[in-house]
This record gives sequence, C-alpha cells and structure tokens, in this order.
Amino acid sequence: MSSKIYSVPNISCGHCVATIEREVGAVPGVGEVKGDLEAKEVIVVYDDETVPAQVENVLDEIGYPPAK
Repeated sequence: MSSKIYSVPNISCGHCVATIEREVGAVPGVGEVKGDLEAKEVIVVYDDETVPAQVENVLDEIGYPPAK
C-alpha cells in the first residue's frame, strides 16, 4: 500500500469532505480516504495497482481539483 496527500483548496465544509471521501473511496484499489477540512488536504491510501492519476481524475470530476 502507498499513500499520497493531495492539497485540495476547494474544501470548504464537512459536506465537501464527505463527498470526497465517498467518491474517492469508490476508486478501485483505494483502501482509505481521509479529508482534513482545516488543512484542506486529502490523504489517500491505495494499492500498488492504483495510479494516483485515477484519484486526481475523480477529484477533478467532482469539482475538487487538487492543487498542482
């Protein structure tokens, strides 16, 4: 398992965190997703077959693009 921290500046409330955790958590191979409202970050734990770009694409699609 690997993990990555994404900076997501559009996180503004608990609903944002819940949406991100639900949608990113549905990506095949993602084992854990934890959103942090105060830090505006999302920590994703995923298996070795999951490409971080898959997670980034989902974040883009749901309106919470990670900072580049």
